[in-house]
Amino acid sequence: MDKITNSVESTGGTSLGGHEANIGGLTEEEATRYDRQMRLWGIEAQQRMRNATILVVRLKGVATEAIKNMVLAGIGKLIIVDNEEVSEEDLGAGFFYRDEDVGSMVRPPTLGIGYLVVILRCFLLIQRLDAAKVRVESLNPLVTVETMSNFSVLMGDAFDALIRSVDLVCVTDWDRDGLVRINDVCRKFQKPFYAGGTYGLLGYIFCDLLDHDYVAPDRSAPKEAPKNIKRMVRYSPLEVAICHRWNDLNKRQTKEINPAVIFSILGLSIPAIWQYQSLHNGDLPSDSNQAGELESIANSLISTAEVNPQVLTTIPRDLVDSLSTTANHEFSPVCAIVGGMLAQDILKALAAREPPIANFFVFNGNTGGGTTCSMNMR
Repeated sequence: MDKITNSVESTGGTSLGGHEANIGGLTEEEATRYDRQMRLWGIEAQQRMRNATILVVRLKGVATEAIKNMVLAGIGKLIIVDNEEVSEEDLGAGFFYRDEDVGSMVRPPTLGIGYLVVILRCFLLIQRLDAAKVRVESLNPLVTVETMSNFSVLMGDAFDALIRSVDLVCVTDWDRDGLVRINDVCRKFQKPFYAGGTYGLLGYIFCDLLDHDYVAPDRSAPKEAPKNIKRMVRYSPLEVAICHRWNDLNKRQTKEINPAVIFSILGLSIPAIWQYQSLHNGDLPSDSNQAGELESIANSLISTAEVNPQVLTTIPRDLVDSLSTTANHEFSPVCAIVGGMLAQDILKALAAREPPIANFFVFNGNTGGGTTCSMNMR
């Protein structure tokens, strides 16, 4: 049963505008920097963010936007794992990168004591982490930024130790099997898990927040006596969520969810785009010649998932054509929207205020619309 609580949070006897030292455990500098947002979501929520360590895996367009918003909001520590060099493609949606980062060479330091030691010309291309780290730090010097440039930390005991050391995990632009594996490790150590990414003009967010408690306004309370309601929602892991069946929805409900876009990315037991990747060694479709195979996969998923046939029996061909030619590319506006919503939901989950996504969000850049869908929520 929902519990009712007063909506006014304790501020330790100090006004937010005073900027005095140790306001609710925050320093004077923190209170000054975060004053406006604390007025919105309160000191307790800001403390939760400040104490949080967030792991972000892969630094592409969606992660770039999400990191910017989380760092500006004042999380405590950010750990980024990525092992790729800056490419021309990164310049489109990755605003942490510059033209000069592409193909630039890093010269190793010259060694020597009292004389010059000639080093063989050993050059390295600039990694995304090296180019982005100082720019991420410049957004908010109060946030600690740590980078890891080897994906080996995502395997075995090293990964277990890394997951134990963080409060929340966010993986972007990853394949299905990898997401399921990481989600399982997060569940093992009771860590909230987010995944997000884009496929051309389409994008998605998934979250598994375990058993998540949050506070939301009681809309039925009188204006003169506002109250909050404490709620709890139970999430499912990704492997369970994508086994969702749609036969309990009527025609109107099915239309509102817009299953065509969902099945293009997510589907049921094996998402269409993820299944394509699995069949092609992780590669995404890149031209119209691959549209037929993608269409066949999506239609098979729609049939098995028992979608209301009055709404959808086959995937729209124009959607398949768009996905087959754009899935392998990033579009800055789509990354900005998906990454922005991803960061917003992560901050919402950390603050434990307002309901987070439950549990999929899908964005369609062709129409500019998004859909939230609860899939196998328990």
